[in-house]
Amino acid sequence: MCKRMKKPNRPGVHPQVCVMQYCSTRGGVHGWDFHQVLFSGFAPDGGMFMPENVPVLSLNTLRSWKGLTYTQLVVEVASLFIPTRLIPRLDLEVLVGEALAGFSLPEVVRVARLKEGLSILELFHGDTLAFKDLAMTCTVRFLNYFLQKQNRTAVVLVGTSGDTGGSAIQSARGLGGLDLLVVYPRGRVTPVQEKHMITCLEDNVHVFAADGSSDDIDRPLRRLFADQELVSSHSLMSLNSVNWSRVMVQLAHFIYAYLELSGIEHAEADGDLPELEVVVPTGGAGNIAAGYIVKQMGLPLRLVAMVNSNDIVHRTVTVGDFSMASNVTQTLAPAIDIQDPYNMERLFWLLLGRDGATVKNMMEEFQQSHRHSLPENQRRLLSDVLSSGSVTDEGILETMRRCWKENQYVLCPHTAVAVWHHYHCPPSPGLNRCYIATASPAKFQAAVQRAGLTFELPQAVLALDKLATRYQNLERSPNWCKDWEDILREKIQSVSSARKYHS
Repeated sequence: MCKRMKKPNRPGVHPQVCVMQYCSTRGGVHGWDFHQVLFSGFAPDGGMFMPENVPVLSLNTLRSWKGLTYTQLVVEVASLFIPTRLIPRLDLEVLVGEALAGFSLPEVVRVARLKEGLSILELFHGDTLAFKDLAMTCTVRFLNYFLQKQNRTAVVLVGTSGDTGGSAIQSARGLGGLDLLVVYPRGRVTPVQEKHMITCLEDNVHVFAADGSSDDIDRPLRRLFADQELVSSHSLMSLNSVNWSRVMVQLAHFIYAYLELSGIEHAEADGDLPELEVVVPTGGAGNIAAGYIVKQMGLPLRLVAMVNSNDIVHRTVTVGDFSMASNVTQTLAPAIDIQDPYNMERLFWLLLGRDGATVKNMMEEFQQSHRHSLPENQRRLLSDVLSSGSVTDEGILETMRRCWKENQYVLCPHTAVAVWHHYHCPPSPGLNRCYIATASPAKFQAAVQRAGLTFELPQAVLALDKLATRYQNLERSPNWCKDWEDILREKIQSVSSARKYHS
């Protein structure tokens, strides 16, 4: 619980007496509320929003949450960061309940307990079969709640490496006050990921297929968000995990895993809480940022970031080399084919004692030169709280085959990046471990087939082949970054103007 809160009246209900405000990781913005942060992308100074104070959870609070459903747990977590003056408690319960009601599992998420202590937290039972659906559906509900109350509109701009775009589209399609622009890397996503995006024909959804990588896409998007006149004039915002609300909801993944798998029910009132190691397939590092915030909230988590051949996070942890490779490598786990893990900025900010000036200098150097070398004392701070590993495509296939042979359980290639750690770095005796399953294997049939396995596709996936498509290409030109920026800027202005004309 927040240190300044009174003891809850009953399990799961907390009087909200602390004021939660937000600041930028680069030190230039303070005192913003949840509503302002929700409707922003990057902070005006180029940083990322974080709570000025992280609430600490007591053993009594954790025990009171042990019997909650996942949906109820999301409400409890969100209530720590969203004041009731902005979203009253009953409204929050309705919004989260509606957001998560459409998942294929009534319980929304589940833990698959396999042989040899292999526990996999399945986060992929939403419409687009990826963990992004959990935070995206809630965040879009929060957005729509404020838009309706204020009778206003907004334009959302999203760059995606595969899963975020489809999830944003399914969450926002048909909403009256929201136009959504999604840009994805053509030829670098799976057919199912692509179809989840280009088969949406709703008037408020606009999809662009870019001839480049997801990191290429980030460049014009950052320039657009840095244009404060454009942002303010057209209520331009982001639904990437740049948006604090996405990370906030993802805190619940880690708390749920801890309550399910740590053995906290056996903890003594005056004893230490049991540890849980959580292994996370990592690209943009949003889940890792959420896990470290949960650790700051008092849960003794050991975090392991597993990456594919795009190994910037692994190099940063092990040798302090926070630098992009010359090119993004295409792998069997495309959603984490990322060389700019932008949520690492949130970790650096927390690790460096919330020193905005230092974070600003290091991140501006990284953005300008695409490289930064962590001093050894800073690297040690990072490696003390985060372990890491890197997995090749062959390692992914080997892990998928072995998991099937031992458990008759098919992993998606991203989850296999995490589960590789199970087979090559067994947990210490007495330490419980959880592996995050970020997507269904149904989205990655080519990888499943290359592993020599089969997976029966859900009817909803099969039906995608029969749907019409609509999208616009962004071609690779000599001045492609500026060209893409201009095309997207023009689209933002046109859809915003059309809404204002019809309102």
